[in-house]
Amino acid sequence: KFALQCLHGSLLTSCCTMDTTDKPQLVEHIHKSLTLTVNDVKWVPCSARFALLGTQPRGTGALQVYALNHGKLEPMMETEKQHGFKCGTFGASSLEERHFATGDYEGRLAVWNLEHVDLPIYSVKGHTGMINAIDGCGGLGVGYGAPEIVTGGRDGAVKVWDPRQKDVPVASLEPKDAETARDCWTVAFGNSFNSEERCVCAGYDNGDIKLYDLRTNSIRWETNVKNGICSIDFDRKDIQMNKLVATTLESQFSLFDLRTYHPKDGFESLTEKAHKSTVWVSKHLPQNREIFMTGGGNGSINLYKYSYPAQRVIKDPEGMEKGVMGTVELLNSRTFSTQPINSFDWHPDKEGLCVFGSFDQSVRVGIVTKLSRV
Repeated sequence: KFALQCLHGSLLTSCCTMDTTDKPQLVEHIHKSLTLTVNDVKWVPCSARFALLGTQPRGTGALQVYALNHGKLEPMMETEKQHGFKCGTFGASSLEERHFATGDYEGRLAVWNLEHVDLPIYSVKGHTGMINAIDGCGGLGVGYGAPEIVTGGRDGAVKVWDPRQKDVPVASLEPKDAETARDCWTVAFGNSFNSEERCVCAGYDNGDIKLYDLRTNSIRWETNVKNGICSIDFDRKDIQMNKLVATTLESQFSLFDLRTYHPKDGFESLTEKAHKSTVWVSKHLPQNREIFMTGGGNGSINLYKYSYPAQRVIKDPEGMEKGVMGTVELLNSRTFSTQPINSFDWHPDKEGLCVFGSFDQSVRVGIVTKLSRV
């Protein structure tokens, strides 16, 4: 079922012989140059294929699917649409259907059957202006509750959609004044640990982070980290909120412990410098939620591990519970490009297999070794 020919035989042997330390090694397996700008890459669930979204030089949208085949990328499908594609997710689809949801430069949300891409199976004009970010939940056997898609747009709105309901979002979180609205740059689902609970976290260009509770339809928590939020990622969607990584401009990322909320201080956090430039993206390893990768504006990817403190909760002088932060360790780093790594995805089934795109108009498949020993 998971016929990943690329990982068999000699490849694993060659990767292991390259290791000079006990640290995980970041190995480039395949590098493919393209004639388009890559905006997002996502593995097709239960396969050795990935979907790639981008923009052609003439401004049209590109949706492509590649398969790994004996150390090479084999094009399986390619289509061109009127408007450029910015982001995509499989998160709201079942494992059987594997429908791909996309957001484009004109604010349209579409859901595609990758076997028949002439017309989308669901389409709605969700935003005025570009859809900057998208995420899905309730599909792929991850998370409880209904399959839903969340989009964040240049108009500052965050909207939650149910693909079974036409034209109207099930929740819409919009700025009061359209003239002063801030760009929503990133969105992520989390806290979906039963059929009732679910949250959406959104990051904005002014450094705002807002956590929306979809059950109560209210803002559960908000903060500001003083730099534009490029990426937000929960360590898991389908558990009670645990950790959140937010990457920003000015070469830094913040990690929040979401288990313990203090009435005055909110959630505890730590901030680290990384990449010496904008940190474009972060993704937690599906097989180990304490490990995550970041992609930087200097063309490098960094592998980190979070370690919990001996005691996660303490009492303040007033007797209120307060969280305690652990530490973040840089396991390894490697530069792959002269341009920013703007998209990254771990394979959900094969530990260590990853794909990432960069602004040098290329896509790379990588292998991270020794993750099981960390």
